[in-house]
Amino acid sequence: MRALGRAELALLGRNRGVVLTALVMPLTLPFSVRPALGQLDLRKQGLSIGVVTVTAAIGFSFLFAVYTSLVSTYVARREELVLKRLRTGELTDAEILTGTALPAVGLALAQALLLCTGCAVLLHTGAPRAPYLILLGLVAGLVLSAALAALTASFTRSVESGQVTALPLVLFSMIGSGMAIPTEVLPHPLASVCELLPLSPAIRLVRAGWTGQLSVHETLGTVALAVAWIIVAVGGVRRWFRWEPRR
Repeated sequence: MRALGRAELALLGRNRGVVLTALVMPLTLPFSVRPALGQLDLRKQGLSIGVVTVTAAIGFSFLFAVYTSLVSTYVARREELVLKRLRTGELTDAEILTGTALPAVGLALAQALLLCTGCAVLLHTGAPRAPYLILLGLVAGLVLSAALAALTASFTRSVESGQVTALPLVLFSMIGSGMAIPTEVLPHPLASVCELLPLSPAIRLVRAGWTGQLSVHETLGTVALAVAWIIVAVGGVRRWFRWEPRR
């Protein structure tokens, strides 16, 4: 798995388009929505623009550094028969998929830690009140993003079409999972629906790590929902993932 991860890291570094998307999008998109955030009453919900911005940046890192990049990676490796050849070796199916995802997940994790440190200094968010919630959110978001990428790749015919098949989850997550607009400021019926989206639990945990506004009961419910989505995604991968080229 380490050897596979090193090989994927080298290939990732050669793909300038994927690297640019993974590094730039999480940094630029949150600041593009800051003017709209200024029109919302965030203080009433115990939030600040800094907390919302850093949470959005981490959420975009899930989407672009892990999810969309891994969809393209899994499809490319499948169509090039790389995954099929790896199955003839000692690695199990789970180890092949995990090893392939290691560089993207490591990049997103490093990016998230850098964002937390930078925003604490530059945006005056201060230290997180519940760091363990941020850790839980990062683990849930990274694992689920990788699993969803493998599931999406199962139904993607080519690297080019991966941009289309990944688009629905990206749009729904950006709009409804609390990245662009916090779910706390949405009407209650709409917020209740949005909180059930796949990445919503991870985003909620990360934001609550800064604000500390999540009770033990709410934390357990949010973690349970995140685990449920991970189980569903992994189960879908085990059932539908294609190791043969879709030609």
